[in-house]
Amino acid sequence: MVRVLAAVALLWFVALIVAPFLPAPASAALYLIGSYICHQRPDRSFWLDGLQLPVCARCLGIYGGAVLGSAVAPFIPLGRRPRRTILLSTVPAVLSVGVEWAGLAHPSNTVRALTGVVGGAIIAAVVLATLNYEQCAPPRPIVPNRRPTPI
Repeated sequence: MVRVLAAVALLWFVALIVAPFLPAPASAALYLIGSYICHQRPDRSFWLDGLQLPVCARCLGIYGGAVLGSAVAPFIPLGRRPRRTILLSTVPAVLSVGVEWAGLAHPSNTVRALTGVVGGAIIAAVVLATLNYEQCAPPRPIVPNRRPTPI
């Protein structure tokens, strides 16, 4: 299951990168899907060969991070507090947004993408590591709930 999800993450990331160069129907479908999950603002998106990618820099970073996280998930130990780890992984992106909204600075698309990579990688790694149920909870013996019937 983990390998399938890792493959899907990789295919999605590659599709986003090559979307501007695909035939029109496939490209249009990717941009339409991107419009449902991202604001697609031109000033916050990466461009390849003069063509805007279907998602913004932060979203692209999140998806790229998910690819990295899914690659390392089988090799990381599952911590005691996965929810806390996931929350902490979003701190760079939240700080970046906060700094921008406060008017203190305007992070570049590279900074936006890197904050997305951090969150995407850690969240994907934690989620995929938890899919290995044996690692989360050791199997318990099955004990019957009733007494044996006398013969």
